[in-house]
Amino acid sequence: MSRQPLILVPGLSCDTALWEAQVAGLADVAETIVADTLSDDSIAAMATRLLDAAPERFAIAGLSMGGYVAMEVARRAPERVTRLALLDTNARADSAEQAQLRRFAIRTAHDRGFEAVIRGSLAQLVHPETDPAIAEAVVQMALRVGLPTFENQQAAIIGRMDSLPGLGAVSCPALVVVGAQDLLTPPYYAEEMAAAIPGAVLRLIPDCGHMATMERPEAVNAALRGWLAA
Repeated sequence: MSRQPLILVPGLSCDTALWEAQVAGLADVAETIVADTLSDDSIAAMATRLLDAAPERFAIAGLSMGGYVAMEVARRAPERVTRLALLDTNARADSAEQAQLRRFAIRTAHDRGFEAVIRGSLAQLVHPETDPAIAEAVVQMALRVGLPTFENQQAAIIGRMDSLPGLGAVSCPALVVVGAQDLLTPPYYAEEMAAAIPGAVLRLIPDCGHMATMERPEAVNAALRGWLAA
């Protein structure tokens, strides 16, 4: 199989470490690029930056907030997207309650410290039986990204559009992946997206939370490898 361009889009408070296992594990089939999601405060701006730097045609995979960016890219430039993968994400816009919780997290990070917020959210981010070293890697990744970027990204997420109505227009091979125990974007969101995209393949990763690419890299890589070959 020839190697194809694959853009990997990080989620909230994530950097290239989110996709480290995929960059290494798919090197024989994909020329991977990790998108910059650290420089903008809107999903639209992140998508613009990605498209400006991207090859003419490419596959794209996004996790969580990265999925929001990937859906925006697919909506804007469907002729450039050869494949779409959405991991542990949600096509709907934030509800008023969800937006309020995000603003509360920002206030708490200022009041109690960003690290306290990240460590306090670990139970929602990873499966309870996840290797403690992986959980700590999630924390350290968020701390590298930092509080100012966390604020900008939360603002971007709050302001995102509802992508669900447009998923029916996706015509490229599509994959939807979710950890079976993902508490932030539970499997029903994945099922909804897979049902909306014609011909989409749904993969449920057992014993896995929200950070699937780090928690269960072998299972995620197997799913992505099949999608890249579709």
